[in-house]
Amino acid sequence: MLIYRKFLRDLLRNYMMGSGIAVLVVGGVIISTTLTISGVELFRLLIIMILSLCVMMFAEFVIFRRHIGPIREMMGQEKPSLEIIRAAYLQTHRFPALSVMRIMGPHFLGLSIPAMTMASLGITWGWLTLPVFYIGLAGIGAILIASMHALLEFFTTAQAIRPMLIHIRELGQQFHGEDVSLDGRVIVSIQRKFQLSAFLIGTMPLFLFSLATQIRLSTSVDSSQLIADYWKWAAIILLLGVGFSSLGARLLASDIQQPIEDLHRVMKQVQSGDLKVRASDLYSDEFSRLIAGFNHMVKGLDAREKMNNQLLQSYYATLAAALDARDAYTAGHSTRVAKYSLLIGQAVNLSEQELDWLYKTALLHDIGKIGVRDAVLLKDGRLTDEEFEQIKRHPDLGESILKQIEPAEAMAPLLPGVRSHHERYDGAGYPDGLKGQDIPVFGRIIAVADAFDAMTSDRPYRKGMPVEKAMAILADGKGNQWDPRFVQGFMDAYKD
Repeated sequence: MLIYRKFLRDLLRNYMMGSGIAVLVVGGVIISTTLTISGVELFRLLIIMILSLCVMMFAEFVIFRRHIGPIREMMGQEKPSLEIIRAAYLQTHRFPALSVMRIMGPHFLGLSIPAMTMASLGITWGWLTLPVFYIGLAGIGAILIASMHALLEFFTTAQAIRPMLIHIRELGQQFHGEDVSLDGRVIVSIQRKFQLSAFLIGTMPLFLFSLATQIRLSTSVDSSQLIADYWKWAAIILLLGVGFSSLGARLLASDIQQPIEDLHRVMKQVQSGDLKVRASDLYSDEFSRLIAGFNHMVKGLDAREKMNNQLLQSYYATLAAALDARDAYTAGHSTRVAKYSLLIGQAVNLSEQELDWLYKTALLHDIGKIGVRDAVLLKDGRLTDEEFEQIKRHPDLGESILKQIEPAEAMAPLLPGVRSHHERYDGAGYPDGLKGQDIPVFGRIIAVADAFDAMTSDRPYRKGMPVEKAMAILADGKGNQWDPRFVQGFMDAYKD
């Protein structure tokens, strides 16, 4: 309800500001500087304006209450239905256009018709000495002032509805898991918005100037004083016209610039790889259609990215399965090593991207064994020194195989771990004899996972040892064969 109350306060503040600028400032300045009337008649005109304002405010309250109805209904329910949320979202988008309708409807008619009627009666009964044609000029002036107020109200309301739109979208996600949007529907076209705004911005000062000139010249009797008086009030009228044009142009530019900046910001996030982001559908003109199309495009890219990732994961898993299938006793070895490596990576708080690379590296860590002869790879007994040298070549061979896969940058994060998973922490490993922290992180992690699976899996020449014994061997090898941090991380994660 706090969002709703703030929404109402913002609408009221904008309305009072627009009324103050258009009715009190512009209208009051024109009356006080253009008409030459007595204090008594000025007071009677003030009474007429106050009574007319009462009629206007009552009419506007009735219409506003009807306009705010769908939003009030949604906010009054603890868990509104999706249909009610969508109706409130659409109505909120319509509020800038509805504000123009209220200004040109109950605001303009509720003020001008009573005021013109009472002024006509005042002239007829002798309470006012104004010429009758002034009532027609006042009607024209009321149209100009109402148009000015409507322009200001439209753009300020377009800004005020955005927090409410965000809140309604959040309710749709919270209660129904749905992204509420206009889905490309246009409430007010950019063409219409530009045409009317540019027309008012360009012509309003001219109309005001012409109207005020007509009134002023018709009341001037002293021709010697005419030029001096003319420039006194003309300067005020011109300043008001320039100020209004500047404000209108700024609001118009802001209304176009904001969605462009929002869309550009989201595009940069997509460019950086974030396909979960969506542009906020906070606009009711053609930008709604543009943003809906953009979101559909990003959603499609996200779906395709997920499919590509699934295909890639299947590709890695298939390679690993094909390698393991060469030996019935090592079936599932690569998958288990990948799972254990992931446990270690999570235990030491690697990032999501690093975990993904680690998992893929572990799946392919033995890919180089494709190049080892079956007579050596599948030998039941003890390997000769020459045969062991052939086995020791598989990390280097695996790196060479992966380097042939394009694009090269996709495989680059996997190469260090594949090459170094048989390095020892004390420097006695192969193929490069690296020591300690010089061994790539993925190599040190996979070395622990690979050793554990090798110790606990059955082989033709021995049965797999119990987990407790394998854990004891890992603990004894801390700082010698394996990185102590990753051994401890694995032991803690495996126990949990």
